[in-house]
Amino acid sequence: MSGSEPARPQDLAGQTVVVIGASSGIGLETARQVRAAGGEVIMVARDPQRLERAAADVRPLGTAILDATDTDRLGQFFGDLPNPVDHVLSTVGGPLYGPLADLDLAETGRYFGERLAVVLGIAKYGRDRVRDGGTLLFIGGTGGRRPGVGMSVIAAMTAALPALTANLALELAPVRVNAIAPGFVDTPLSATLLGDRLDARREQLRASLPIRRVVGPADVAALAVHIMRNEALTGATYDIDGGQQLLPQ
Repeated sequence: MSGSEPARPQDLAGQTVVVIGASSGIGLETARQVRAAGGEVIMVARDPQRLERAAADVRPLGTAILDATDTDRLGQFFGDLPNPVDHVLSTVGGPLYGPLADLDLAETGRYFGERLAVVLGIAKYGRDRVRDGGTLLFIGGTGGRRPGVGMSVIAAMTAALPALTANLALELAPVRVNAIAPGFVDTPLSATLLGDRLDARREQLRASLPIRRVVGPADVAALAVHIMRNEALTGATYDIDGGQQLLPQ
């Protein structure tokens, strides 16, 4: 397919996508959309029961139980893949909020180390298992773009991922490296973080976002599949927040 042709519904046919963090939210929805586009999926997650339920819905090529922060196991996973794959998507890692006075520095150090090690580990071990023109795709966020009390840690990670993405795109070429930076997405993780404040947050976003609705996992998954399809995209971070960053603080 030339770069000027529109995407076709089955244009991931014959391609295999590894989804790390595939048992819920953005990862699960991406697995569904890859299958709908004709591709095969290898679903990877930490929780065996959640992964089993998700796999029953998606019917993947294979599954693997893996904590991606264990970089030795991550390397083993890629080494054990029987065949090259076309794309790898990682949704690993959640936000860490808190004012400086409340931060546990040991926990914060582990958070930084694990988040960076996952990205670098996927790049290091995945580079020789992904075909030329395929992509390593990482999910980050926009949560730390604006300074604020309690935002120091997440702001640092928000800034780090685009820099890593751009540099890895040069180092791993012709494998492509890209990142997606969502704003608020209505996922099980968001429900866990917000608890009984979730409905109020949804209503606030519906009223204020330019798109007049809340961004869902399907929106982010559709962007992920587009980046997989379009082989001209590398080294970039793509925001998807429904216009959230356009609003005044």
